[in-house]
Amino acid sequence: MNDKLSTLQLFVRVAYTSSFTKAGRELGLSQPSASRRISELEEEVGAALFVRSTRAVTLTDAGADYLTRVETILSALDEADHIARGTAELRGHLRVAMSTSFGVREVIPRIGPFMSAHPALHVDLRMADGRQDLIAEGVDVAFRFGQLKDSNATATMLGRCARMLVASPDYLARTGTPVEPGDLADHTFIMAPSGADVRGWTFEKGGRQIVGRGEGRLTISMNEGTMAAAVAGLGILATGFWACRAELSDGRLIPLLSDWAPKPIEVHAVYPAARAARPGARALVAYLVNELKAISV
Repeated sequence: MNDKLSTLQLFVRVAYTSSFTKAGRELGLSQPSASRRISELEEEVGAALFVRSTRAVTLTDAGADYLTRVETILSALDEADHIARGTAELRGHLRVAMSTSFGVREVIPRIGPFMSAHPALHVDLRMADGRQDLIAEGVDVAFRFGQLKDSNATATMLGRCARMLVASPDYLARTGTPVEPGDLADHTFIMAPSGADVRGWTFEKGGRQIVGRGEGRLTISMNEGTMAAAVAGLGILATGFWACRAELSDGRLIPLLSDWAPKPIEVHAVYPAARAARPGARALVAYLVNELKAISV
């Protein structure tokens, strides 16, 4: 049973990585061993599950149907194991995707008690400023900011994060402090990885709306880099409260246009489509919802 189960897990990873080498590496197998085990599975099933070429490994129609059913079985088995233990103990590996800033500033400082409560659970934090592909990377849950794209994936709202403009005391001493959104045209902005800035942002106060616009002369590919640039006085940064809490607290950054704050941004925990959320993923999300509620708006 264990051999069959591990082979099915291998099959799922080959399907999403399109590579025997990548899938094998994730599960501690060589490429020849991974390929052989899938061939044995195909022989047992009595159908070709993959089309192999020099460039990629792709699912056949039979393989795609088999994948849907296998994922349902693996998720159900994971849930059954958890229930059968009759305790809150979580086991196995949990792969979690998030932005670098959110991971470094909010998740890592809080995850210790969760891991201590579940010593048999191995957590793999995948931090990147780009949006990770949940299916291809085998992610169990991802934390995402902003409006969710239409998807079959299920999501749980983690909280809301205030959006704001910030700048260093040094920058404001050199350029002056904007009083209204219209003043932003005279300032320089630091651009985040997504390219998002205040251009097109609508600021509202007492029913009055103003669109703030500013020039972005410096673009940085990492969120933590944009924060360092703001502290260094290189311009105004449009960011979320969770990303700059420490800098606001110690005075390295100053909030701007506080009375004109845009609407807060929602933060969601997103689970992959086509399979049930794993117990460990649900438990981590519930834990973080409780941990972060004090600083949500």
